[in-house]
Amino acid sequence: MNILDSFWKIFTYDLGIDLGTANTIVYLRGYGIVISEPSVVAIDKRSKKVLAVGSEARNMIGRTPANIVAVRPLRDGVISDFDTTQAMIHHFIQKTHKVFNNNWKLPRPRVIMGVPSSVTEVERQAVIDASKTAGAREVYIVEEAMAAAIGAGLAIEEASGNMIVDVGGGTTDIAVMSLGDMVIDNTIKIAGDEMNQDIVNYVKDKYNILIGERTAEDVKIAIGSAIPLKKEQEVILQGRDLVSGLPKSVKISSVEIREAIMSSLSIITEAVKEAIEDTPPELVKDLLTSGLHLAGGGALIQGLDAFWQEELNMPVHIVDDPISTVARGTAQMLDHIELLDKVQSSWRELV
Repeated sequence: MNILDSFWKIFTYDLGIDLGTANTIVYLRGYGIVISEPSVVAIDKRSKKVLAVGSEARNMIGRTPANIVAVRPLRDGVISDFDTTQAMIHHFIQKTHKVFNNNWKLPRPRVIMGVPSSVTEVERQAVIDASKTAGAREVYIVEEAMAAAIGAGLAIEEASGNMIVDVGGGTTDIAVMSLGDMVIDNTIKIAGDEMNQDIVNYVKDKYNILIGERTAEDVKIAIGSAIPLKKEQEVILQGRDLVSGLPKSVKISSVEIREAIMSSLSIITEAVKEAIEDTPPELVKDLLTSGLHLAGGGALIQGLDAFWQEELNMPVHIVDDPISTVARGTAQMLDHIELLDKVQSSWRELV
């Protein structure tokens, strides 16, 4: 077995993949993050042929003819379309191989895949099956909260409390860790996608204008905030007037976007409070010093750290490069594979 492992180490590569609802990030051992693209696939409905994956496919959302559909194969952090997910993972593996193979590496990587902690074993198996069908020779599954904590550099193996909240596209993962394991572990299906829908509904109700989820996401990224800004911002939204059916533009402010997403932010905040309430007192004491660490794309919402610091009465820190935190965590596991043995909820299947 050692000889076989040595063979694969020479002739293949290792990948850490954050298979997110909104974005997929791929870490190549020895190189770093090599792919960060939307989890979107464009398919010809008649031939079932994959036409585009990632950024190119995202640009097609809402702009395709009848025979082409741009889909997101993951919903709420889990696979909703197995074949499309398999095609997407296969594309990213092949793309990595073509760019970094040096003409002799084999596209049979060992893969560590980050998934929400709330997924069932059936859903975990679906991720493994999709990965191995896409070409992986060995697959590890690790909870995103654990990977995010490792990627953020938290001292999770010490006898002290550390808290991580990963606000992604489909789910928000909340965890309190101590002695290398999760003491509190909760995942809710309220995250970035829900905020995008909040914005769609807000614009529809207030201005009678229909916009797409992609437009809503772009606006959220541009001017979304959790607290009043020193200088409020405005953008021009363009959509279809529901009364006349004609194109229409409207100026919308960061105040309105904040109002739109606040319902989802409040639900996430309450879930974080519940996690703190369930945390043992000694660990809560530690959290008053170490604070809450905020990761995921949601960490980029302006003022979310200050909002939670006020709401939770504890320090809140945004981790470095929050979008890639989970991928960096899987990267450290690739570099120190023995870490997987210390993560009790992780498991492996050999292909």
